[in-house]
Amino acid sequence: MIQGKKVLNHYYWHESLLCQQPSHVQAHVAEAIKLAHLEGMQTYNVIKYAEDGQKISLLDYSQFFDNPFPSLWSSYTVDLIAKTVNCRSYDESRNPPILHRKELLLPVDHPKISEYQSLTQAAELLGLFDQPKIIGFKETWSQLIAQKGYQLVDHTLIPLGNDEQDNSPENADDKIDVENIIVQRHRTALTRYNLSAPMQLLERFGFFNQEKTVFDYGCGKGDDVRNLQANSIAANGWDPYFAPNCPKIESDIVNLGFVINVIENINERRQALLGAYNLCKELLVVSAMIYNQNSFKGKQFEDGVLTSRHTFQKYFTQAELKEFIDHTLSADAIAVGVGIFFVFKDAYAEQKFQSGRQRSRSKLIRLVERQKAIKPPSKREERYQERLTAIQNLRLVWLTLGRQPYKDEVQDVDMLEQTFGSFPKAIRFMLEETDKDLLLQAQNNRLDDLLVYFALYSFSRKKPYRHLELGLQRDIKVFFGDYEQAITQGKKLLFALADTAAIEKACKQASEKGVGFYDNEKALHVISDNVELLPPMLRVYIGCGAMLYGDISRADMIKVHVHSGKLSIMRYDDFSARLPKLMERVKIKLRVQDFDYFEYGEEYEPTYLYFKSKYLNEDHVEYADQLEFDEKLESLSLFDFSGYGPKPSVFHQVLADARWQVIDHQLIRSQLVPSPDDDCGGNFTYRDLIECGETWQKIKISNNPLQADSYTALYELAKNILDPVIDYYGMIKLTYGFASPALTKHIKSRIAPKLDQHAAHEKNKKDEYVCERLGAAVDFVIEDENMLEVVEWIKDNLIFDRLYFYGDNRPIHISYNYLYENKKEIIEMRLTETGRLVPKKWVDTKNKS
Repeated sequence: MIQGKKVLNHYYWHESLLCQQPSHVQAHVAEAIKLAHLEGMQTYNVIKYAEDGQKISLLDYSQFFDNPFPSLWSSYTVDLIAKTVNCRSYDESRNPPILHRKELLLPVDHPKISEYQSLTQAAELLGLFDQPKIIGFKETWSQLIAQKGYQLVDHTLIPLGNDEQDNSPENADDKIDVENIIVQRHRTALTRYNLSAPMQLLERFGFFNQEKTVFDYGCGKGDDVRNLQANSIAANGWDPYFAPNCPKIESDIVNLGFVINVIENINERRQALLGAYNLCKELLVVSAMIYNQNSFKGKQFEDGVLTSRHTFQKYFTQAELKEFIDHTLSADAIAVGVGIFFVFKDAYAEQKFQSGRQRSRSKLIRLVERQKAIKPPSKREERYQERLTAIQNLRLVWLTLGRQPYKDEVQDVDMLEQTFGSFPKAIRFMLEETDKDLLLQAQNNRLDDLLVYFALYSFSRKKPYRHLELGLQRDIKVFFGDYEQAITQGKKLLFALADTAAIEKACKQASEKGVGFYDNEKALHVISDNVELLPPMLRVYIGCGAMLYGDISRADMIKVHVHSGKLSIMRYDDFSARLPKLMERVKIKLRVQDFDYFEYGEEYEPTYLYFKSKYLNEDHVEYADQLEFDEKLESLSLFDFSGYGPKPSVFHQVLADARWQVIDHQLIRSQLVPSPDDDCGGNFTYRDLIECGETWQKIKISNNPLQADSYTALYELAKNILDPVIDYYGMIKLTYGFASPALTKHIKSRIAPKLDQHAAHEKNKKDEYVCERLGAAVDFVIEDENMLEVVEWIKDNLIFDRLYFYGDNRPIHISYNYLYENKKEIIEMRLTETGRLVPKKWVDTKNKS
C-alpha cells in the first residue's frame, strides 16, 4: 500500500519515506530519477506519484523541515510512458506553490511529526483550510494568516496582539531611565483592518449573532467594535486612552484582548481582568502576548520588558497565562488558541461550546473588509519618512527607464529640490535607499526591450529616422554608446532566429520559469499577456509574426513552433472561461512571409482548450481556480485528452452520462434529471434500479426519484459496485433497488428507510433527507454462486459503504456513498431460534474454524 498524503489521484511523500513504499513504486521513482538525470543530485525532496504510476514529479521544497509551509523551488515532471521530462523553476516567482500538512508526507516515527501536527491543528482551528482552492500559493496564504490576525513564528501561529516595534538603535535600552519612566500603554494599540485573533475565534465558534451583545474592554482604536457594528452586531467598547468617556456596559460576551500584557503593575493587571469578568454575562475572552524567540528583548522592568518608546510588554507562556486567569478569577479557563482563553460564566454555554467544539464550521460570518490603508512606517524619524515618501515617484521613473532619469523626465522636481536641496542629492538618497539588485534588474529589462525594438526595426526594413526622440537618444547613449551600435546589436538578435537550437533552448527556459508551456512536439504555448516576459529572442520571433498578423494583444494564445519557422496565433470565445472555445487560428509561415487562416463555427466545430492551467502560472489571478478545475477534471478519468481532446459535444455527453456538468466555471455533479431509460453504468438503466423488487412488481406505482442527486448516487453505485461484480461473475439479479417514500409506505416490514440508504438522496415532506447517510443501496443475488464467496470477493476488491449478508443463497444488501467516506462495514444477519434476524460482527471466512 502506498504511503503518504493523497490528493485526488496523486500521492505525495518526503524522500525519507521512499524506502517504505512498495517495490514497484520504488522502481518507478528510480526510473524517473534516471530520466531526469538527477542521480546523485540533491534537487528534490518530495515525490508526487500518479495513482496509475505513469507520471512522477520530483519536487524541491525550500527548507522543507525549517519552513512551516515550504515553497516549491523547482520541479521535474516525468512521463514514464512517453519518456519525457518537463522542468519548472520557481526561483523568480513572486507567488510559488506551498506545502501544507507536512506530517502526512513523513514516516510515522519521524521526530518532528508532533510539531507539524500541532501546526496543522492550529491552522484548522483558525479556519485557514476552509477554502482549499485559495491557499495553495505563498502570497494568498500569507495574506490569509494576516487576515486571521496571526503571524508565523517557526512552526507556531502567534496572534498579532500589540504593536511591539522599537525605534531605538541596538543597545539603546541601557539609556532608559527606569526610575522616572511613565509607561505609554496606548502606544501598543494596533490599527486593524480585519477582526483581531480573539474576535475571529468568537466568530468561528458561532458566538456572534444579533441577539447577543459584545463589549470590548480595552478596545484600543475601536476597529473590532466598528467591524462588528457594521455587521449589525450590538457591540460597544471602552479604552482608558482612546475611549475613556464610553460607559462600561454589561454584555453577553466581553473581550479583554491583549490588554493585561501591556500593564506593568501586576495589581492593575488583576483589576483589569476582574473588571472585564464582572461585565460579562456569558463569556469572557482573554488574550495576551505569548513568549517566543522573536519576542522583543528590551530593558527588564517589573516582570516584563520596557522599550525606548516607553511601552511595556509582559510575555506569558501558555501555562502561565492560564494559571494567572484561573487564580485571579477562581475559574477554569479553556485554551482555544495560542495566548487565547475562554472563561465561561454561563455553565450551559460552556457545555454547548465543549460539545460542539469539534464540529467543522465552514460557513463563517462574512465581515466587511475595510479598504487597507498604507501603514505609516515608524522605524525612523519623521524627517526620514518624508524623504522616503518624496523619492517614490523618482524611483518609479528610474525603474521604468532602467537608467538614471534626467531632470526633465521627473514630474516633481520642485518638490525633490525643496526636500533635498538639489536634484543630485535626491538621486544620491534614492541610490542609498534602493536595492541595487532591483536597479540592475530594471537596467537589464530595459536593455532587453531596446534590443527587441531595434531587432524588429531592422526586420521591418524601415528607412532610418532622421531624428530620434529625445528619450530614445538618451537610451542609446546609456545602453549602446551610439546609434550604429544599437542597430548592430538589434540585427545580431534578429539573425539569431536562424539558430533553431537557440530558439529551442529559449523556449525550454521560458517554460521552466513558468512563462508558457513547452509540449512534447517541441512547441512553446504562451498566453498573450505573458509575451513581454519571454526572452528577447522569442519576443522578436513573435514580433516578426505580429507584423503580418497585427495587434498581438487581440490574441489569447501564441504557439511558437521551434523547428518549422511557424507561429500559430489563437483567439477563443472567452479566455477567462475554464474551457475556452477556439474560434480563430492563424498559422504564420515566417520563412515565406505568409499565413493560413482558420475560422471555427458552423462548418468546423470549435475545440476546447483543455487544462488551461498548463499555460498560466501561479502569478495569474485565475491560476488557483483553473488548477482546481483541471485537476478535478483529470481525476474523473473519463476522457482521452491526447491531441486536441474530445469535441465539445462528446465532452458534455460523456460528462452528462457520468452525472457531471460545468456550470459557472465549476465542475459539479449534474443537477439534471435523466430519462429512466438512460444508461446507469455499463449494464443497467435507471429504470432497472427503480422498477425492481417484489413490492413494486405488485403495485407498480411511480417510484422515480425527485432529487437529481439520487440519480447520481444510483449511477455511482452501479459504476463502482454492480458493474465490477458483473464483469467478474456475470449478470446479477436485482431484488430491491431505489425506494421512494411513496413506495416504502407500502412495504410493511423488514425495512429501515432512515438507515438502509435505499431512498438515496430523497427528502420527506419536512424537506429533510429520508436517510441522512445518503448514498444509494441495492439488494442482489447471483444465481448458482455462493453469496458468501461473493461477499469475500467484494471485501477484497471493491470500495463500499455497508454490506449486509443474510446467507449463502440469499441476496446481499450493499450501499455506496459518493459524497462521504465509504466505511466498508460488513454485518452478518443471523437467524435466531425465535426467528429474529440479529446483526453480528463480520468474521473473515479465512479465520473461521
